[in-house]
Amino acid sequence: MFDTYKRVEATIAGRTIALETGHMARQAHGSVICSVGDSKVFAAVTCGGPRPEIDFFPLVVDYREQTQAAGKIPGGFFKREGRPTTKEILTMRLTDRAIRPLFAEGFRQEVQVMSFTMQYDGVNNTDVASMIASFAALAISGLPFEATMGATRIGHVGGKLVAFPSDEDLRGNSALNLVVAGHEEGIAMVEASAKELSEAEMIDALELAESVIREIIGLVKELKHAAGKPTISWDAPSVNTELKHRVYGYWDAVKAVIFTPGKHARDAAVKGVRDQVVADLTAGIADEKALSATVKDVKNFFHDLQGEVERQCILEGKRTDGRAHDEIRHITIDPDFVPRNHGSVLFTRGETQALVSCTLGTPDDEQIIDGIEVEYKKRFYLHYNFPPYSVGETRRIMGPGRREIGHGMLAERALEGVLPGKEHFPYTVRIVSNITESNGSSSMASVCGGCLSLMLAGVPISQPVAGIAMGLVEQDGKTVILSDIQGSEDHNGDMDFKVAGSGLGITALQMDIKIKSVSRDLLERALGQAAEGRRFILRKMLEVVSRPSAEISEHAPRFEALKIPGEKIGFLIGPGGKTIKGLQEQYGVRISVMDDDGHIQVFGTDSPKVKACAAAINAMCETPKIGSRYTGTVKSIRDFGAFIEILPGVEGLCHISELAEGFVDQVSDVIGMGEEIEVVVINVDDRGKVKLSAKQARERSETVSN
Repeated sequence: MFDTYKRVEATIAGRTIALETGHMARQAHGSVICSVGDSKVFAAVTCGGPRPEIDFFPLVVDYREQTQAAGKIPGGFFKREGRPTTKEILTMRLTDRAIRPLFAEGFRQEVQVMSFTMQYDGVNNTDVASMIASFAALAISGLPFEATMGATRIGHVGGKLVAFPSDEDLRGNSALNLVVAGHEEGIAMVEASAKELSEAEMIDALELAESVIREIIGLVKELKHAAGKPTISWDAPSVNTELKHRVYGYWDAVKAVIFTPGKHARDAAVKGVRDQVVADLTAGIADEKALSATVKDVKNFFHDLQGEVERQCILEGKRTDGRAHDEIRHITIDPDFVPRNHGSVLFTRGETQALVSCTLGTPDDEQIIDGIEVEYKKRFYLHYNFPPYSVGETRRIMGPGRREIGHGMLAERALEGVLPGKEHFPYTVRIVSNITESNGSSSMASVCGGCLSLMLAGVPISQPVAGIAMGLVEQDGKTVILSDIQGSEDHNGDMDFKVAGSGLGITALQMDIKIKSVSRDLLERALGQAAEGRRFILRKMLEVVSRPSAEISEHAPRFEALKIPGEKIGFLIGPGGKTIKGLQEQYGVRISVMDDDGHIQVFGTDSPKVKACAAAINAMCETPKIGSRYTGTVKSIRDFGAFIEILPGVEGLCHISELAEGFVDQVSDVIGMGEEIEVVVINVDDRGKVKLSAKQARERSETVSN
């Protein structure tokens, strides 16, 4: 042990939670190992030096799940961890969104919060443990962080709310997966998926989360008392109050143009005022360095001025686009916008637009999720793309960023709860949302468009789902809740609260706030207003697409489900997959073996060929019964009889004595190779060998004809 080693432990919500520091990464500003049950996560916080040249806070959060934590070796050719997985990125976002608003105003030194999974017990997920470890490392680091934080997950199992539900319950038994971060003054961040829980049930879950978080905060404070470092010294950027006052003298000029209709027209009008302010306040400055610094300061002050003007207008009862606080922007819906997609819609709400498509695939298209948890397959996934042209910009084109992955997962969770079960609808479903225009709430447009594309594709969802983004402006004792926020209201407001659900309840929730916390009363009001807005949007959606299509698209694969004896699976597959591959090539289909019990699904775009392939499989795997009659094909001739194929891959022996009435000298006197002949099964022995009779088949035919 080291002299700096400290450990604290408590039993919280039935889980043993421990925090320890001083054993690892002692050169970091703060480092903590958090144990929840027998799962362990390490987190370290470091801070760089002053960077006076930047005007933003350079925070980086990183989380990795190293597979040795679960006793696994990574797959793939290189056998090592690669780029972050979707779950890792989502966990990074959970931590980032919780802590970013709580650093001291004006702090501009680079901060890195890095964590990785040391041990996973198969019960306690490590994402929340990572958050707690990161919060504790910040608490003892001495960085100017303005709160002591905690986090928890709440499930809804067996009709009851449960803190820290097991991973097994989350995978199949919980109607809620709620992650909450907060501090002593209230909730700071929320992320949830649910199976149509009511607003009241969600509030109860948030209250339970708050009570658990308070206990975790107590544990973090105990560690901070034992091992916390003094707050580092840092200098806030100096503020030219005289210049700021002069910029704010243009308040009325900004207010006069901020109601210009249209996002780009409004931006252009405001930019015109800004350019005039820059010209007025830099006139006469000859020194190039001083001029550059003054221009930068004026633009920064003007940015703040624009935000404050919009906030004040909202508090006075008028939004910049003229809407009432609870008014939804104009909605247009163009169904089947891309006819050859299995389901597609162009969903437009105000100046936000999403082209959303639904594609139906086979079970072979399921996504394998391989991480430290138990490997599983996903049959539904939603991908969200946010190209630069959607906001009239140019930028470097790369793969999906953290924001795109987070928005896509939020929309996926919103829709997942209303999908039909695999036993009723065996298709793999992929939704792609391409944002073609954006002015706020693009993730919620993806929810609405995604639901409509599912219905148009013929997916029998249980309920239609819509999403809405709520905002908040709280100032000088006044509070205004906004429905269907646009981009500037998200940027200048105090809260981004996304709510998705059906007419029955909530299916997804995400909340980020810029103020310290929100009260229960405010959350209830926001959820109530969101419910009204959600129902309004649902009505608009159902006016265009009233119910799921009765038939799937003609371009989507058809399927036939059948059951063969389990012992026949190997026969269907054949040596090296030869038989099943041959059938797929012959009929132009994809054949999926669903389980060891012999459930088979055949997919293809040509329905007659799908049915023919299913019939062929049934015939191949049929067990001949005594007395059954077949038209067989002679496959080989021997001195003692002929081998006749009565089913695909199934042959039986017709002995020479059973070929015809009377004496038969040679088999070839009666039949030839490739000839079709009517036969009856007269015996099937214990080894499955089949004996046939052409003579009895002929006798039966004659009896029937007489």
